[in-house]
Amino acid sequence: MVLTSVGKMVGLQKKASGIRNICILAHVDHGDQEYLINLIDSPGHVDFSSEVSTAVRLCDGCIIVVDAVEGVCPQTQAVLRQAWLENIRPVLVINKIDRLIMELKLTPQEAYLHLKNILEQINAVTGTLFTSKVLEERAEKETESESISDSSPGDQIYDWSTGLEDTDDSHLYFSPEHGNVVFASAIDGWGFGIEHFAKLYSQKIGIKPAVLLKTLWGDYYLNTKAKKIMKGDQSKGKKPLFVQLVLDNIWSLYEAVMKRDKEKIEKIVTSLGLRIGARESRHADPKVQLNAICSQWLPISDAVLSMVCNKIPSPLDITAERVEKLMCVGARTFDSLPPETRELKSAFMKCSSEETAPVIVFVSKMFPVDAKVLPQNKPRPLTQEEIAHRRELAKRRHAEKLAASQGKELSEKPSSENSPEVTGNTGDTEGEEQQLTGQGDSMTSKAVKQEADNKEYFIAFARVFSGVVKRGQKIFVLGPKYDPAESLHKVRLSSQCPATDDLPAVPHMTCCTLENLYLLMGRELEDLEEVPAGNVLGIGGLQDFVLKSATLSTSPACPPFTPLNFEATPIVRVAVEPKHPSDMPQLVRGMKLLNQADPCVQVLIQETGEHVLVTAGEVHLQRCLDDLKERFAKVQISVSAPIIPFRETITRPPKVDMVNEEIGKQQKVAVIHQTKEDQNKIPEGIQVDSDGLVTINTPNKQATLSVRAMPLPEEVTRLLEDNSDLIRTMEQLNTSLNEDKKTHEINQKTLDRIKEFKQKLEKSLHGRKWRNAVDQIWSFGPRKCGPNILLHNFGGYKRSVWQCLGSSVKEVGKYRDFDNSIVSGFQLATLSGPMCEEPLMGVCFTVEKWEISKAGDTLSNSRQNSGELDATEHQQKEDNTLASSCTAESPSANEYQDRNQSGTDSPEKMSKHKGESVPADCYGPFSGQLIATMKEACRYALQAKPQRLMAAMYTCEIIATAEVLGRVYAVLSKREGRVLQEEMKEGTDVFIIKAVLPVAESFGFADEIRKRTSGLASPQLVFSHWEIISSDPFWVPTTEEEYLHFGEKADSENQARKYMNAVRKRKGLYVEEKIVEHAEKQRTLSRNK
Repeated sequence: MVLTSVGKMVGLQKKASGIRNICILAHVDHGDQEYLINLIDSPGHVDFSSEVSTAVRLCDGCIIVVDAVEGVCPQTQAVLRQAWLENIRPVLVINKIDRLIMELKLTPQEAYLHLKNILEQINAVTGTLFTSKVLEERAEKETESESISDSSPGDQIYDWSTGLEDTDDSHLYFSPEHGNVVFASAIDGWGFGIEHFAKLYSQKIGIKPAVLLKTLWGDYYLNTKAKKIMKGDQSKGKKPLFVQLVLDNIWSLYEAVMKRDKEKIEKIVTSLGLRIGARESRHADPKVQLNAICSQWLPISDAVLSMVCNKIPSPLDITAERVEKLMCVGARTFDSLPPETRELKSAFMKCSSEETAPVIVFVSKMFPVDAKVLPQNKPRPLTQEEIAHRRELAKRRHAEKLAASQGKELSEKPSSENSPEVTGNTGDTEGEEQQLTGQGDSMTSKAVKQEADNKEYFIAFARVFSGVVKRGQKIFVLGPKYDPAESLHKVRLSSQCPATDDLPAVPHMTCCTLENLYLLMGRELEDLEEVPAGNVLGIGGLQDFVLKSATLSTSPACPPFTPLNFEATPIVRVAVEPKHPSDMPQLVRGMKLLNQADPCVQVLIQETGEHVLVTAGEVHLQRCLDDLKERFAKVQISVSAPIIPFRETITRPPKVDMVNEEIGKQQKVAVIHQTKEDQNKIPEGIQVDSDGLVTINTPNKQATLSVRAMPLPEEVTRLLEDNSDLIRTMEQLNTSLNEDKKTHEINQKTLDRIKEFKQKLEKSLHGRKWRNAVDQIWSFGPRKCGPNILLHNFGGYKRSVWQCLGSSVKEVGKYRDFDNSIVSGFQLATLSGPMCEEPLMGVCFTVEKWEISKAGDTLSNSRQNSGELDATEHQQKEDNTLASSCTAESPSANEYQDRNQSGTDSPEKMSKHKGESVPADCYGPFSGQLIATMKEACRYALQAKPQRLMAAMYTCEIIATAEVLGRVYAVLSKREGRVLQEEMKEGTDVFIIKAVLPVAESFGFADEIRKRTSGLASPQLVFSHWEIISSDPFWVPTTEEEYLHFGEKADSENQARKYMNAVRKRKGLYVEEKIVEHAEKQRTLSRNK
C-alpha cells in the first residue's frame, strides 16, 4: 500500500540531501519521516549472497542485523566484507534481545557482558578489513618511494605499525556512543539507541546529555550520593551505567508483565505516560500487553530510522575513493583512463540533476514481473466525464436494440408466402454465422490477451548516479567489456545520445530508448516521467539489451562499472530436460528467462547437448527449479541427480601402503595386476622411463616429444587459483604483443602485480628440481589461466609467459610456427584428464625434448612460403581489381581476353608451385598432429604417476545445543565429513562446530541434520576449496598384510573409485565393474522352510 502520494515522493526525489539508499539484511519495521528512504531487503541465507551484492551496489549504507543469541555468523562476516568492498557505511541493529530474557534467563549484568562481547566480535571483523587495507596502501607507498629515491636499501627502515597508528579508524567501528548501534526486539516492537536514554536521564539526574552519551556504554557507574559518573565499575563491584539506567528497567517490565503483576504494570505505564487499551490489558497472551507497552515507550521504527537519517550518508556524500573504484575495471587505474572519462568523476561527486549533466545509471539486476502488475495494465477508477460518456453509449445501444426488434416485428406481419419464408430463413442463417464468427474473434482476442497477461516482463533494478533520466530518452548501454579509450574516436562526444541510425559500429555498446520509468513500492509499481540523480528506480524495456547488469550513460566516455562481487561460488550442477520432448522450446525459453532473472545462476549447454543449471547451493537450486517449472517455462521437467565437479591430479609415490607398512620392505606375494594392465594400455611406439618420462612421435614421424609430469606444491596451486584474473590479463597482454597490436599502455600497478606474482612463484618453487622453472613457464592451463603449468626445458627456445615484463624476445627459429600447437595440446590435456575426463589441477608438465626432423623443417618453411605466396596472390588480386576499376568503361576485346587468360593461368602456376614445395601427408596437417601428440604425451605422463581425484569441499558451520551434539557428529561421519573445531559459546549451552564436507555428500545434509536433531541444529554450507581424496582409485592388494586386512577380493568400498565410476557412467565412458558380485552365494526368492 502506498502510504504517501506519488506526487510527494516525486518532490522528495529532487532533494538529494534528503535521500537515503539503504539495504537491510533482515526484516525491520519502518515508519515515515520527511526523508525519502529507499529500503532494499535482501535474503540472509548464504546461497543468496548474490542478491546482497546487487543490493549493496545501489546503496550508500546498510543495516546489519545480528541475532543477540547467535552472535556473529558466517553470513555476518560475508556481509560486512561486501559492504567494505563497496565502500558503503554500515549501521548495526542487535535484534532478539527478548531471547536473552525469556530463553537464556540472563541477568541484566550477564546480558550487558554478552552484548559487549558481540560488539567486540563484529568490530574485530571490521578491524581485520581495515588493517589489510592500510597495510596494502602502506606497501604501495613504500614501493613508490623506493623507485623515486636513490638511497641504498640499507638506509630504509620498515615499520609497518606506523601506517596503522597514523590513520584514524574510530568512525569505522560500531559503538553505541557514536549512534550507529540500536538494541531491539522486533517481535515485541521496541528498539532504542542510547541517545534516547541520555536525553531522558539528563533531566532527571541533572547531567548534560553529551556527558551521558559518552558514558552510558562503557566502564562507568553512577555515584548516587555525589550525583557524579565515575570510572571503573568492575574494579569497585558497581553496576555499569547501561545496566543500571537501561537494562534493569527493561528486565523489570518483562518480569511484571510475565508474572501478571497488575499494580506494577499500572505504575510503570503511569510513570511512562502511556495509554494501554482495555483489550490489550485483558488479553490472555502477556506478549500482546508487552508489545502494546513497548511499542509506545520505545518504538523501533523511530530508533532505526533516526539512526539511518543521521548516520547513513546521502547520495551527495559519495566518496572519491568509491567513485574511482566503480570506474576502474580490472587492473586499470584511474590515472590510466582517458581525460574525457576522468572528467566524469566530478559529475559523480556533484550528483547533479541539471539538464547539462551527463546521465549515468547502473543496472544491478533484472527482475521479472507479471504483466498484470504493470501500471498501464491495472484497472483504474473512471472519471466523471468517462462515466457520463459510457452512460451515453449504453443508452444509444439500448435504443438501437429497441429499433431493431420493432423492425423485425413489422417484417414478420405480412402474409406468409414461400419466398419470404426462404428469405427469412436465409437471413437467420447469416445472422448465426456472423454470431459464430464474432464469438470466434472474441475467443481469439481473449486467448491473445491471456497470453499477454501470462508473459513475463523484466524490470531493470537501477540507480541514477548523475543527471536526470527521462521517459523516452535515448541512451547508451555499455557492456562489461566496453573500453571508452578504443571507442571515443568512433562516437562523437555530446551530452545527448545520438540517433540509432547514426551510431557507428562500436563493440560492446548499443543504443536504446527508455520506455518506462517506475517507482518501486514493494510489489507495487508507479509510473514516473523522470527520475533525478541519487534515486533508485525501475526501468522497463531493457530486457533485449541487458542480460544481468549493465551501465547506462548518455556519454560514450563513461566506463562500465566494476563487476559485482559475489561471495557464493556456483558449484552445484544439474541437467534439466522436459518430460515431453515437444516442450523443449518452452524449456529453452524458460532457462533464458531464469538466467536473466537470477544474478548468480549459470545456464550451460554441454557438448552432449544437455541443458545444465549451475547454482550456489541446494537451497538456491530448489528455488531455481521451482521458478523454472511454475513461472518461466511452465512445463513439467525431469532433473538429473546433481552433477558433482571433480578435479584430477597426481601425487608423490606413497611411502607406506594401505596398512601403514613401509613400502619396499614387505615381500610381494602377488603379481601386481594393475602394473601389467597399465603396460598393456600403452601402445607401441611410446616409451615410458622408470622415472615417468614419456617419449612419443607424431604419426608422420617428423617430430619427437618427451614430456614429464610432476605434482605442484599446494601453495603454488593455491597461488595460481587466487591469481587467475591476473594470469588472464597477462595472456591478453602477451597476445597483443605477439600480434603487434597497439593497445593502451600497460599501467605500472598491473606490472607491479605481475612482478609480485612472479616473485611469489619463485619463492614457492624452490629446490633442485624447480631450478629456473619460473622463467621456463610456457603456459597455464586449462583455458590459459588454470592451476596447471607447462614448462619448456629444451635448448633453442626462449618464449615464456613473462613477455609483458619485457623478459623475453619474440621467438625466431624452427619452433616458431608450431609452438602454439604444443600449447593447444597441453590445454586439451588439462581440460579433461584420463581418469574420468575431468579438468586437471596442480600438475606441472615439462617438455624436455622437442625434435623436428629435416622434413619437419621443410614443412615449416613451406608453411612460411605458402603464407608469402598467399599474400602475393592476394596482393596481385587487389592490383588486378584496382587496375580494372581504373580502366576505361568500354575496354577492347583483346585487353579483356588477355586479362582473362592471365587470371586463369596464375592460380594454376601457383598451385603447381605449392604442390612441389609441400609434401602430401596422409595424417593431416602437421600442426594438428602436434596437438594430438602433445595431448597423448601429457595423458601418458600423468598415468605414469600415482593418480588421485580431488573433491570440492564445503566449510560447514553448525550451531547446536549440547544434547544433540552426538547426532550431529553421527551425520557428519556418515557423510565423510571432518570436524576442524568445536567451541562453546560463552554463557550458553550452544556449541559452534566447524567442519569440512565433500560437496558430493552434501545433498540432503541440512534436512538430515534438522530431522536427526529435531530442528535444534542448523548448518551453513559455503564452498571452500579442493581437497585430494587420499585413497587410490586403482589400488589392488599386493602384500601379505594387505591381503590379510582387505581379503583376496579387496571388495571394501573405495571412495575414490566410487566417485570415478559414477562420473564415467554419467559421461558414457567404459566402467570396469563386475556384473555378478557374489557368485558363490545362492539367493532364492522363495522363503526358506
